[in-house]
Amino acid sequence: MPLALLALAIGAFGIGTTEFVIMGLLPEVASDYGVSIPTAGYLVTGYALGVMFGAPLMTVLGTKVPRKRMLMLLMGLFIVGNLLSALAPAFSVMLIGRVVASLAHGAFFGIGSVVAAGLVAPHKKAGAIAMMFTGLTVANVVGVPLGTLIGQSVGWRVTFAVVAALGVVGLAGVAKLVPDVPRAEGVRLRHEMAAFKNVQVLLAMAMTVLGFGGVFAAITYIAPMMTHVAGFADGSVTWLLVLFGLGMVGGNLVGGRFADRALMPMLYISLGALSVVLALFTLTAHDKIASAVTVVLIGALGFATVPPLQKRVLDHAHGAPTLASAVNIGAFNLGNALSAWLGGVVIAAGFGYTAPNWVGAVLAAAALVLAVLSAALERRGSAPGTVVGGSVPAEQRAAVHH
Repeated sequence: MPLALLALAIGAFGIGTTEFVIMGLLPEVASDYGVSIPTAGYLVTGYALGVMFGAPLMTVLGTKVPRKRMLMLLMGLFIVGNLLSALAPAFSVMLIGRVVASLAHGAFFGIGSVVAAGLVAPHKKAGAIAMMFTGLTVANVVGVPLGTLIGQSVGWRVTFAVVAALGVVGLAGVAKLVPDVPRAEGVRLRHEMAAFKNVQVLLAMAMTVLGFGGVFAAITYIAPMMTHVAGFADGSVTWLLVLFGLGMVGGNLVGGRFADRALMPMLYISLGALSVVLALFTLTAHDKIASAVTVVLIGALGFATVPPLQKRVLDHAHGAPTLASAVNIGAFNLGNALSAWLGGVVIAAGFGYTAPNWVGAVLAAAALVLAVLSAALERRGSAPGTVVGGSVPAEQRAAVHH
């Protein structure tokens, strides 16, 4: 694998750390600014919304910019956002800093996926995408627990300053290691938008929303589930999240490896198994060992879907993949937000802390149904809406060489 993938993975590590570390620092941030925990939670919501809207916005703005330069600009935006969060004199300023940092998230992963896929031979594309996303998964194993520890020990502002420093390392890596490939000629915004007329692209994005939504339906409420149902101490939740992160790392690498060999069978297996494991979590959540094993499996099966789904979007938006790839990253966050809301609804309705697991199981099963439907349409050759006139030759060539 090219060293350029290491630079992309470092950037992904920083982005993953800043996205999730705030969850462990909400009490400290709320206390410092004199706001309630629910109010501090807007820092999570604001980031997710920034990713959803920032992914297409930043990608559209970058259509005239070479991809390497755009990746560098996005890392610069990420650095500014985290520095603003670290130095914010008021809660509203920190919220702005979080949103600024989030604007880089979707476009970085979207453009980075296209760049990563173009650095390797066609039969290794999913593996290359998985290598970049390894930075995101490792962030949940190392970056988030370490950032939480730093924030609780010496102050949450130091955590965001360290994350900004990670962004500087990522920026330097992209500048040094990512090849400077000329921007493809003849590609216009209408070509990028045309990808959304392709039913297969839309189905892949819907699978992303539902499949990863299934994961976060359970994981969003892991703290009350593990403490009130499984009987873990409050301090054990951090290590349970580390187990979840380890599962994510393994699932991401396995998903990338096998997606290059048999993409759709990989999706069938991972989504089907994820649905079953989430349903079983309603039972295993009552036992410490069984629940810990289940948390690992949810992380592994959930992230095993990421490389194949991202590659499927790239394959079917081959004429103009950049915007579709970035929007698919936003789809992950849409799934997170949707499933967290649905999980909260069933808990509020009195069904208990394990009820979100059933929500997750249903969402994952729905994603599996869409995968079967997508494959059936593909086999019959009846999926309408191929990309603009069938091809955009310049960008098709660029998609291979970028």
